[in-house]
Amino acid sequence: MANKQSRFLIDTYFAAFNAGDTKKMESLVTDDLIHDVNQGERRVGKDKFWSFNVHMTRCYKERLSDIVLFVNDDGTRAAAEFIVHGSYIGSDNGLPPANGQTYKLPAGSFFEIRDGHIARITTYYNLQNWIDQVSEGVEETVAEEA
Repeated sequence: MANKQSRFLIDTYFAAFNAGDTKKMESLVTDDLIHDVNQGERRVGKDKFWSFNVHMTRCYKERLSDIVLFVNDDGTRAAAEFIVHGSYIGSDNGLPPANGQTYKLPAGSFFEIRDGHIARITTYYNLQNWIDQVSEGVEETVAEEA
């Protein structure tokens, strides 16, 4: 039963992500959530997750497809592989300038589940692949504007 409940929890999380419903996502995590993002610092706490979501909403519009979810028997751990389809809508510090570039890349997340909530989210993707995709044509656009 715990496996089915955890599967439903993670499915609900991904549905909220795809709907852009960050309030729903935040309702599914523990107050002491551990959030590890690709190439970034560990964030601890629901408030830091909220801040991260505000930032992401400002810079990116993303949708996940081809989600394959694995949940262990006792429902305490889960892993998902998926494809991220995105638009880079607001420049992010230290990254190429944003002008609505689109990207598509494989990614994965790992989850720890405790008391019916997500207690840890760790996400990985190939950052260089993303940079290459959003950088295509940027030099030409800058040169044309000059």
